Amino acid sequence: MEIAVTKARKIFAELVNRVVYGGEEVVLTRHGKTVAGLVSAADLELLRQIRAARLDLTRADLPVSEERPRGLSEEAPLPVAARYRPPGGQRPGFGR
Repeated sequence: MEIAVTKARKIFAELVNRVVYGGEEVVLTRHGKTVAGLVSAADLELLRQIRAARLDLTRADLPVSEERPRGLSEEAPLPVAARYRPPGGQRPGFGR
């Protein structure tokens, strides 16, 4: 997904959920140019290992999997641990 930084600020929590729970990559743009990206912690660790030259990508024995986690079909939505709520909204059971 590609989104302008100004729009991303407004839905940051939702974007984080999409990366963490949906496995998506979010590309942040400014004036149409890529400036940054949101990636999972696992992808960040992989990037750090590559930068530190601790990971040889030429090895053929690296695990590659395109399977979805067990119990999730292509049609089933991925679980989300939190939902975005706009500021000022009251949560059920927490009103006074």
